[in-house]
Amino acid sequence: MNWNTKVTQLLNITYPIVQGGLAYLAYAELAAAVSNAGGLGQITAMSLASPEQLRQEIKEVRRKTEKPFGVNFAIGQSRRPYQDMVEVAIEENVPVISITGGNPTPIFEQLQGVNIKKLVLVAAKRQAEKAEELGADAVMVVGQEGGGHLGKSDTGTMVLVPQVVDAVSIPVIASGGIGDGRGLMAALALGAEGIEMGTRFIATQECIHAHDLYKQDILKATETDTIVIKRALGAPARALRNEWTDKILEAENQEGTYEAIKDFISGEANKRYIYEGKENKGFGWAGQIVGRIHDVPKVEDLIKRMIQDAETIRNRWSK
Repeated sequence: MNWNTKVTQLLNITYPIVQGGLAYLAYAELAAAVSNAGGLGQITAMSLASPEQLRQEIKEVRRKTEKPFGVNFAIGQSRRPYQDMVEVAIEENVPVISITGGNPTPIFEQLQGVNIKKLVLVAAKRQAEKAEELGADAVMVVGQEGGGHLGKSDTGTMVLVPQVVDAVSIPVIASGGIGDGRGLMAALALGAEGIEMGTRFIATQECIHAHDLYKQDILKATETDTIVIKRALGAPARALRNEWTDKILEAENQEGTYEAIKDFISGEANKRYIYEGKENKGFGWAGQIVGRIHDVPKVEDLIKRMIQDAETIRNRWSK
């Protein structure tokens, strides 16, 4: 079947499926696997230690695939300067840059006159409108079901996506609570031109940096086994619930300041869990889609299955 949408045209990909930025997890192996399977893989820039490491990661992706890929800049949660990292992406002429968690204006200014597609993650209609005004080529719209950082309004994907579709003229990519062919078709029915998935791609064989315990916890979890942390900081984010996230919530309820909880929510605490499997000494991001994830396939098999399921639905609709 023809999977031509505005997103596949924009990004020059076969299927309208984008892999999320996935802090500390989205590197060459996963990105190349997603791109080779027909989607858009991404590497995470701000999880790397230096611009030179980013350059090497970009080169590694290109060794593994000739297909388009993206570089994600999670600028809202990083306290490091990112201009040099963006410059590397420009020098390496990456096809796509995505921006999450912050004001994209400084990056857009760096990208003036450069032929790199710009995606912006948003969690509200007004954010989407602003991203379009600034020059985004597409917006990725995350509902409150998603993993990692979310919007403050607790609006679900089913409501938020059509709101944004009606508000902007650029393509909309739906995110949050999507992990299979049914989710893909639901997003298209809502008016989106594609989907972004994060949690689902963690539970794949090519996400080699994710500890097996993290993946198994995703498989065992139900949709009620995630929790939103960091509300006290005005930066709500969804993670798998465990003893560590309970400590975070306790600290938020008692003091609620960044100083009080910074050690609990640090990148080091995140890595202790997702890299080392120390589930009671750290945390891992995950969305409510964990309740629908039951295996750890190869990326190629996952996307092939998603497309087959989606085509079954399309055939049923056509009748």
